[in-house]
Amino acid sequence: MIPIPTRRLLRILLTWTILGLVVSVVPRFVPIWRGMGWALGAAVLVDACLALWPKPMEGTREVRPSLALGAWKPVKLRFTNGSRISWAFTVMDHHPVDFEVRGQGQGHRVPAGGFLELTYQVRPTARGRRAFEPAQLRLEGPLGLIARDLRLAGTTAVKVFPDFATVARYALLAIDNRLSALGILRRPRRGEGMDFQQLREYRTGDSLRRIDWKATARSQKLISREYQDERDQQVLFLLDCGRRMRALDDLDNFPSGSEAWAPPGPPMAAPPTRIGHFDQALNALFLLSFVALKQGDAVGVATFAEAQPRLLAPRKGLVALDHLFQNLFDLEPSTRATDYLEAARSLRTRLRKRSLIVLLTNLRDEEEETLAPALQLLRHKHLVLVANLREAAVDRLLEQVPGTFPEALTQAAALDWQARREAALRAVAHQGAQVLDVKPEALPTALVNRYLELKTSGVF
Repeated sequence: MIPIPTRRLLRILLTWTILGLVVSVVPRFVPIWRGMGWALGAAVLVDACLALWPKPMEGTREVRPSLALGAWKPVKLRFTNGSRISWAFTVMDHHPVDFEVRGQGQGHRVPAGGFLELTYQVRPTARGRRAFEPAQLRLEGPLGLIARDLRLAGTTAVKVFPDFATVARYALLAIDNRLSALGILRRPRRGEGMDFQQLREYRTGDSLRRIDWKATARSQKLISREYQDERDQQVLFLLDCGRRMRALDDLDNFPSGSEAWAPPGPPMAAPPTRIGHFDQALNALFLLSFVALKQGDAVGVATFAEAQPRLLAPRKGLVALDHLFQNLFDLEPSTRATDYLEAARSLRTRLRKRSLIVLLTNLRDEEEETLAPALQLLRHKHLVLVANLREAAVDRLLEQVPGTFPEALTQAAALDWQARREAALRAVAHQGAQVLDVKPEALPTALVNRYLELKTSGVF
């Protein structure tokens, strides 16, 4: 415990020093000046003894163990004063370094024998496991001359998940059969599924092949068989965790520090959080998982191009969605190169049942030599959908009109890069795989739309 002089003490010392210069020319005031110095020293000694009193306060912290990426959440601090002295202090809670914060650094006073509750707001900007370190208090003595630092409230571990509030909103719309509000199209189709659902009266437009002639004879009116999309199928996500997925396209739209700051007070509408390709891929994965699980399909995930690839076997039921959240929330893209063939070989030995394999990646032309044999290996038994993240930065570059020769060269290079990339996508389609090439922010709804199209077409 090291005593720390406060600003009040420094101002008093400065004043006493200036008075010393004045009385140096008037000797008869020297005894008074010395008396003031002795009085100040005694006051500092008393204040230091009180300020350094062992454990004058205790603190606790309340924060949700699970936080959502990009959402403001409250953190509550409670300080209890067990002494008979009222304490003034300034508190700074040691939140994770990649959290935005508002409402900290203010002065407070806790009454003698009482308590004080403080609340401030945090907003995570990265997923994974994080921890709040003990809060730091700058505690001043009763006279405000000497302060000390205290560490209270202990360490609190939290988990930062993807923005499950957004996924939950999608989920509610899906439950209410309002997927079209998300841009997800549900095209009506009667009697064309694979699983028998019910018998009903014949309607204009029904296929004659769907008429149940025995039921028609019994009821003396035309009866059609109605089918639903086949259930009990498998969707397995093959998630690329290589260095290509580390791209960030929306740097220009991310607010600066001054724009992201908000004054203390109730939570306000938060500015958009910077979301990279990998987080957009995770959002699409969770949304399609929910829709597929609601359709009765099993969902699993396999990761590749990371130090320790993860394999979550396909599971059914909405509890599987929580299983995915708990096992993927801290997943981050690595700096490794993407090897599609190695991932396909590893998956082939573990996935027995025919499945829809959704490859989430950022395809470049230089990876074609491993992608083609990988698709051949997977297409032998499974239906493969390559969901590719198109880099919006290149699209914006191609939309600009070059005004200088260097800008023209840059755009020409971008056109050449795009041409080679489109050739790689055509090669993927030539291998018999489904191709989805969209910007990252459009991937969640586009992926669900393609899944529903595959379900209704009968190819899956």
